[in-house]
Amino acid sequence: MPTKQSVYKNSSRREYDISNEKRDEYRKISTESRLAKQAAVQGLHKPLHKVNQPNLDPNTLMPQLENNGIRALSLFSGGGGLDLGFDRAGFHHVASYELIPICKHTLNSNRPNWEVHGGPDDGDVTNIDWKQYIGLVDVVQGGPPCQPFSIAGEQKGLDDERNMWGEFNRAVNTIKPRAFVAENVMGLLNPKFQDFVKKYIIDELADYHIVKFEVHASDFGVPQIRRRVFFVGFRNPSDLAKFELPEPTHYKGHLLSKKSSHDLFSANKPKTMGVREALGLSNIGFDNLAPTIRSGFTGKRNTTSVLNSSAGQKSWGDMGIWPNGVQSSRQKASEFPAKNKHFRLSISDVGIIQGFPEDWQFSGAVYQVLGQIGNSVAPPVAYHVAKNVAKALS
Repeated sequence: MPTKQSVYKNSSRREYDISNEKRDEYRKISTESRLAKQAAVQGLHKPLHKVNQPNLDPNTLMPQLENNGIRALSLFSGGGGLDLGFDRAGFHHVASYELIPICKHTLNSNRPNWEVHGGPDDGDVTNIDWKQYIGLVDVVQGGPPCQPFSIAGEQKGLDDERNMWGEFNRAVNTIKPRAFVAENVMGLLNPKFQDFVKKYIIDELADYHIVKFEVHASDFGVPQIRRRVFFVGFRNPSDLAKFELPEPTHYKGHLLSKKSSHDLFSANKPKTMGVREALGLSNIGFDNLAPTIRSGFTGKRNTTSVLNSSAGQKSWGDMGIWPNGVQSSRQKASEFPAKNKHFRLSISDVGIIQGFPEDWQFSGAVYQVLGQIGNSVAPPVAYHVAKNVAKALS
């Protein structure tokens, strides 16, 4: 069992092992960026872009539903992606548990009436006696840390001390809720983890009838390429029989080039906006979904970049958007010119790209906010999964 200190250290940042050449390159880029930012602060730059007014309000992707009386307990709550989705779907919030302290501030500031346990002392799930929640919880939901199964996290699986599936299972098996919802990266479906899924998820949760399925965030109006896997389990097989996989609410118009039955099927659905349209940027003749947003808690320490790969760099560039040096506000982003006259993102813009409405305010420095956003489930995705779980339990 990993110590809470080691888990906490590795949940927020890992050693970045690079060559001296790459380190020098990053230092040069950092220096150039720092000098450019200083000039912006001093007002030496003329803004290249007006402060943008977004066209997408993610609240419209998850209309608030009436309280359904179903009680949900949140584990590994992070910045609140699952919690917000369940909240908008009408669930009653019982409590949230999260190891990283700044996330507690985010959850408390947005929902002061919620019971939030955060930090190594209060939010460490390895120390919680879940018996206190027996009979008080209908659904346990959470996203056990995904790094053990992600490419960025080196896919060490069971050998990674950040693997918390055992703790998620312990909570479920102790509380015995009517259902559970767990989310993770697509890497968990890699054939190398087939035995892990069977032995440490399916078998350990043997009292539950489980369905696993893939979800694309863009199918629910989120302007980002983001695929995730969900595990949903029900104690009663009749509840599972009533559970329906979430049906896409939007279509990705840029993928439909020829008239087909799929076009006719999609005609009754709104199109998922591209990033430029969603953020209210000018029409340059090209728009697309954002590459998968990375977490500011992984890779280079204290990073303010959302860039996930070299392929992602080209995709952002084709849209005329700069994915590095994200700023704390749109005003500051406007005053800080990016290379090639590209549009510079603010944390509010990144939140929208992830499906967070602007009335959900994140606490912390920019890199901490990006960490919370990048680690989160897209709230509209959580919302539609939660809605279908509620229908199955009704």
